[in-house]
Amino acid sequence: MLNPFPELLYLSLLSPFLLRLLLGTIFIYFGYERLAKSKTEKPLAIVKILVGILFVIGLYTQIASILAMLILGFRLVQKIRSRSFLTAGVNYYLILFVIALSLLFTGAGAWAFDLPL
Repeated sequence: MLNPFPELLYLSLLSPFLLRLLLGTIFIYFGYERLAKSKTEKPLAIVKILVGILFVIGLYTQIASILAMLILGFRLVQKIRSRSFLTAGVNYYLILFVIALSLLFTGAGAWAFDLPL
């Protein structure tokens, strides 16, 4: 089947950019929220904020994706153990995990410091 909008395919680098901005903003929020609420988990909050900043500026995107997948994967395992898998909150983490996986495979996209070699 033919693509119904082939003239939009030149914007394909915009998709990873938008996913990167979304995921970065969410991770900065996660880190800031954790930093404000819990003083004992300060190192994890700082890592979340740094991962979010790396996503937003597009620097070391694949490394940030791996770190994000580890953080989100750990959270998903916690939810599965508490038998709340496929609820609204878990679906959110699952979608974020898939976005991070997508950025690992596709790279940073447009307007990033990462350059494909």
